[in-house]
Amino acid sequence: MADPAFTLTQLRYFAAAAEHLSMTGASKALMVSQSAVSTAVAQLEKDLGIQLLIRHHARGLTLTAAGQSFYQELRGFLAHASDLAEAARTAGDDLTGELTIGCFSTLGPFELPRLLAAYNAQHPRVDVSVIEAEHATLKNMLRQARCEVALMYGYDLDEDLDHVVVYEVPPYVLVGAEHRLARRRQVSLQELADDPMVILDLPHTAGYMSSIMETTGFAPRIRHQTTGFETVRSMVAHGHGFAILNQLPAHDLTYDGGKVVALRIRDEVPPLSMVVATMRGVRLTARAREMVRMCRRTVGRWREDSV
Repeated sequence: MADPAFTLTQLRYFAAAAEHLSMTGASKALMVSQSAVSTAVAQLEKDLGIQLLIRHHARGLTLTAAGQSFYQELRGFLAHASDLAEAARTAGDDLTGELTIGCFSTLGPFELPRLLAAYNAQHPRVDVSVIEAEHATLKNMLRQARCEVALMYGYDLDEDLDHVVVYEVPPYVLVGAEHRLARRRQVSLQELADDPMVILDLPHTAGYMSSIMETTGFAPRIRHQTTGFETVRSMVAHGHGFAILNQLPAHDLTYDGGKVVALRIRDEVPPLSMVVATMRGVRLTARAREMVRMCRRTVGRWREDSV
């Protein structure tokens, strides 16, 4: 069998076109002319003898079935090529280059500063960029190669994603400082059966609350729903209800100066898993593999002396 005639440049240009689904978008990302991208992709298709992209006039590109399969395999190949080049440049020295990671938006304030500081201390020559987003967006970013790894919760992870659990986050009850149970260290959820509840209404919150209800038989009386973590805390501080949360700030004050109290839950309740997710079958760069390792060592460890 003859060696393939395509070049690494053609592969990279195709990968950019597949990621952006636009020759224009690819050319901007690569900082080359649009004609250079178009020519490289056309020659690659000719060399392979298959059509990888469908061109739509003024409406971008669509991957063919063959193109989609080729793109999935190609991402791992390009990552390996990057590792080879990096190994040659550094010759055993510290890692270099760029790394983009995704992070679930509510995890960012709790985990990113320590994680990035720990990574930078060991690998100061790696330029790490972070994109914070919600769950569905992070999964799409991984699929589109907009990030190599994503720190997120371990629910609703599809079969095309691999993940490593880095920490199990137990839930806790949050009440205002004047609540009748505020002086307690732990409570049973049934003790709050007559209290109104303020719920953090994020995607998949309902599923998680359902798992708590199924485990404990607790049926909360929801009064307020909000997508803001600090809004929940402020509402609780002002007596609008209790909350069940997982992320625990290091202080008990809210943005407006209110005070809240975190209580352990006596019942056996399911924790939320924090995971590092990656695309299945894609070879990670050495930078990304090191980030996964750093997450396993760093994420969540500061919580161990909390409620």
